[in-house]
Amino acid sequence: MTNVTVKVAAGAGEQAAAPAARRLPGPLRTGAVRSMVELKAFFRNWQSLVFTLLFPVLLLLILGSIFGGTVRGTDTSFKQVFMAGIIAAGIMSVSFSGLAISIALERDDGTVRRLATTPMPRSAYFIGKVARVLVTGVLETALLLVLSIGVFHLPMPSTAGRWLTLAWVLVLGGVACSLVAVAYTALIPNGRSAVAIVTPPFIILQFISGVFFPYNQLPPWMRTLAAFFPLKWMAQGLRSVFLPGTFTRVEPAGSWEHGRIALVLALWSAAALAITMLTFRWRDSRPGPG
Repeated sequence: MTNVTVKVAAGAGEQAAAPAARRLPGPLRTGAVRSMVELKAFFRNWQSLVFTLLFPVLLLLILGSIFGGTVRGTDTSFKQVFMAGIIAAGIMSVSFSGLAISIALERDDGTVRRLATTPMPRSAYFIGKVARVLVTGVLETALLLVLSIGVFHLPMPSTAGRWLTLAWVLVLGGVACSLVAVAYTALIPNGRSAVAIVTPPFIILQFISGVFFPYNQLPPWMRTLAAFFPLKWMAQGLRSVFLPGTFTRVEPAGSWEHGRIALVLALWSAAALAITMLTFRWRDSRPGPG
């Protein structure tokens, strides 16, 4: 009788332990799955795809065809400078603008709230967003490079070191702008107002960060203001990729400042992540029905 009781108790213990043994996937695995969902949703939304990816392309084609000549004080063509700036703006477009607006819309339609109630680690949601930004950022950059070569016959990076700089500026800049976008959603009350709240800072930063005009020709107060934000440093990093080394004589510091570029983008990433952890809303602030 004792043996039977022991076997029954052991069997019950195994059955109780079985559910506990089936652990849920970790954040990285879940984040990879969430990344695929994000990418599929992005590429299936033709309106978002066309506006996000083609807007910088149209700017490059139009403004690159209008402006010519060389930057004052250098023998570098304006088209080369503009290409570096528009690639930086393209990264910010797919990360900051596109991401902030999409999160605001997802919060409005209840997607964010529903995901928060599932067993999915909440970090997987942000991993998926950043992965989407990095993939679309690479695609955006590739489109702009193809146009720059085919239409304007601009030279590409000539050394492995410059290609490496292009890679880390894209990644670090994309991560920084993505995290800033997530933190910025705390200022967006609803999806209807997202475009109106996100677009103005994006446009203003383009004008003061050396995208549409050579950075060295901007007023000192504009350069000082732009230096507080990531876009200026992304554009500077990309100028170091596409422009000759002699162009540093008109850069404010007289050098490309790669170390400072990486430091500023990393600090923006860390600060935005901290703000996101404190302010991100998983539920709409408006009272729901019933």
